[in-house]
Amino acid sequence: MPVQLTVSGTGETLDIRPARLIVAGYTGRDQEAVAEHIAELAAIGVPPPETVPAFYDLDPSLVSTDAVVRVDGAGTSGEVEPVVIRHGGRYFLGVGSDHTDRELERSSVAESKAACPKPLGATVVPLDPGTVDWDSIGAGSTVDGETYQHGTLSALRTPTDVLGRLAEALPDTEGDLVLFGGTLPLLTGRFVHGSAWSLRLQLPDGTTLTHDYLVENGHG
Repeated sequence: MPVQLTVSGTGETLDIRPARLIVAGYTGRDQEAVAEHIAELAAIGVPPPETVPAFYDLDPSLVSTDAVVRVDGAGTSGEVEPVVIRHGGRYFLGVGSDHTDRELERSSVAESKAACPKPLGATVVPLDPGTVDWDSIGAGSTVDGETYQHGTLSALRTPTDVLGRLAEALPDTEGDLVLFGGTLPLLTGRFVHGSAWSLRLQLPDGTTLTHDYLVENGHG
C-alpha cells in the first residue's frame, strides 16, 4: 500500500511507494558533541556505529502515517526528525519519528530501529535548498504533554550533505526514498517511554509540519 502525503499550500497528493527506507544516525554537525554522545551511549551498553553518520537500511513497510502505532515491549521511545522524501525525481520535507526499542538497542542498534514503525506526518513541503533556510527551521517534540526536545535544524547536517554521504555508503535504489535525517539532543538527556508523542517542524515562512501519534504495546 502506498503512503499518501499532501503537499502544503498546493493540496497536491503524493502516493509514495518507498523502494528504500533509510534512518540516518549521528548526523550532528558538532563532531565533538557526536563523539561524546557515542561515548555516553557506549557507557549504557549501546554499541558504537561503524561509520559516522550511520545509515540503517530498513523495511519500507515500517513507514506509517497512522495516528496509532503498535510496538512490542514497553521500553520504546520516539524523537522528532526531519524526513527527506524523494518522489518522481523531486524532494520534499516532512516530519517524523525514529521510534526505537531502547532495550533492544543495547544489543543491536539496527535491530532496535527495525523493531518499531516509523511515524511520518501526512503533510510535506517542497525541499529546495535554494528556497528552504534549513538552519532556521525549528524542531521540537513532546511526550505525554511534556517538552522533550527543542532547537533548530542548524544542529544537524543538511540534506545535501546527508544524501551525498548516503550515496557513498550504500548503493542507490531507483524509485521513492524516505530518509530520516537525525534528531536533536533530549532536554533531560534521558529516554522517556511515553505513549503520546507530538512532533513539530516550524519553517521560517510560518508553515508548521506536525504529527501526533499514540503508542500501543502489542503485549499489553
